[in-house]
Amino acid sequence: MARVKWPTWQQAAIAAVVSGIIAIVLARRRRSTGRTPPGFGEAFATEFALISALYSIWRIARKLPLAQDAGAIERARTIVDVQEAMYLPSELGLQEFILDNDWLGWPTTLYYATLHVPTLIAFLVWLFVWHRDQYPHWRNGLVFLTGTCLVIRFWRVAPPRFLTDLGYEDLSEIFGPSIYGPVGTGVSDQFAAMPSIHVGWAAVVSFGIVAASTSRWRWLALLHVIITMIVVSATGNHWWLDGIVAIALLGVGLALDTAFRRGGNQTPVVPQAAEVDQVSSVAGVSSNS
Repeated sequence: MARVKWPTWQQAAIAAVVSGIIAIVLARRRRSTGRTPPGFGEAFATEFALISALYSIWRIARKLPLAQDAGAIERARTIVDVQEAMYLPSELGLQEFILDNDWLGWPTTLYYATLHVPTLIAFLVWLFVWHRDQYPHWRNGLVFLTGTCLVIRFWRVAPPRFLTDLGYEDLSEIFGPSIYGPVGTGVSDQFAAMPSIHVGWAAVVSFGIVAASTSRWRWLALLHVIITMIVVSATGNHWWLDGIVAIALLGVGLALDTAFRRGGNQTPVVPQAAEVDQVSSVAGVSSNS
């Protein structure tokens, strides 16, 4: 079974350091010439360093000894009960549909294994180049989402494919490709189903395009997060709630960013000259009387 390989945390860390050094050099050169706003190269190097560092942290987090696998299966069964109480559809029915129509198997697993990182990078580059004013808002939302996902991931939850007694299978092992090997190997942590970073990053891309673009075709971008929700469930890698929680976290991150920006933009009200004169005259009349 072929395994998908993404850059290691060491490679990402090196990219972050190199980009950071480039950004510092360009910033010093800019200041020496007296220019105030950062140029494209400096801004791009700074953002690339930040995103590379974030990716490196995401990759290295799975190696930290803080997480314990104990209880992951039991929590997954609790999610099943919660979803049934919420009348959410069963992921098993979606998986069985793919198995009955096996021509969908390989495209489904390929979408899951390969598209979440490249589409996010392409979106960030597009937003940075063409909609720079909106880039910080969505970048901050992405940072908040990824950071909270890395924290919550230590509360271990098994994905559906580990509940074989309920009929779930690992479609990536059947159709390929797969980003996982035995438990504890592979690109991602196999007991970090909650929340779904796949769905969260897809939501950043889809909602960000809809918010930033003015094209009448921008609504088609929503297909990415919808398809991602379907494939992560059909492949047996996530529960519906994993994606729902990820989207909610993105919403919280964006709301916090908006609130901080509004708070930072508030300036004290300075009285106009006419108002100052009027107050002074009133004060003078009061003192004379």
